[in-house]
Amino acid sequence: MYHVTIKERNPNKFLPLPLVIPLCPGEVLSLMDDLFSGLGSSCVVAGKRSGDHPHSVLYSVVFKCLEPDSLYKFTLYAVDSRGSHSESSFVSVRTSCPMVDDSRAEEIADKVYNLYNGYTSGKEQQMAYNILMEITPPLLYRVQHHYNSHYEKFGDFVWRSEDELGPRKANLILRRAEKISLYCRSLLRSTHIQSRTDTMAYIYCRSEDGQSPANKWHDSHTMCMEKLISVQRNTYSNTKLR
Repeated sequence: MYHVTIKERNPNKFLPLPLVIPLCPGEVLSLMDDLFSGLGSSCVVAGKRSGDHPHSVLYSVVFKCLEPDSLYKFTLYAVDSRGSHSESSFVSVRTSCPMVDDSRAEEIADKVYNLYNGYTSGKEQQMAYNILMEITPPLLYRVQHHYNSHYEKFGDFVWRSEDELGPRKANLILRRAEKISLYCRSLLRSTHIQSRTDTMAYIYCRSEDGQSPANKWHDSHTMCMEKLISVQRNTYSNTKLR
């Protein structure tokens, strides 16, 4: 979940309107016409609360469905009652790395080693290939890390995959991990990875008047409530985590 917060010092001057969201290139969402009226994407919700300074308002936009390990760029601007635009503000967000189940990654690494070990029949080779092609690229990268940590003395993951599956199939497997950013690759090489679930609060607002004209935004009644969302995270460390 990611927040974009817009500060409005003078609520009578500008209305918090269009927000350009690159979930679909060129898509424009308006805080009032789309999000507060409930017509926007279910992945994007808006909130509103008083700011720290008198006559200031904070508008927040919560994104629930952004892809992990991706860069998003947003353009924000406001429109007054005569249709004049404020200067644009630009926000870039790098989303967190994808979740991986480290225990499962270690189990798969052990299973692949056992399938590669000794005399390998065509059935065992195909089973190993299917396993490595079906898991997500981040999990595959973590499997490779565990395999090399435990069994590199018998040949590293790349060499053993090429030897058992052939260069073509091994290349198909390894190419899947190329889409992972260098930053996330470095984290996936951490000694320890643990998973946790955090509960975060956010403000969700909707206009009770439905879709109101833009120049009557501040006259419409907005109902706001606090909601909770569960966010899964990985924690990375090169020392044992408690």
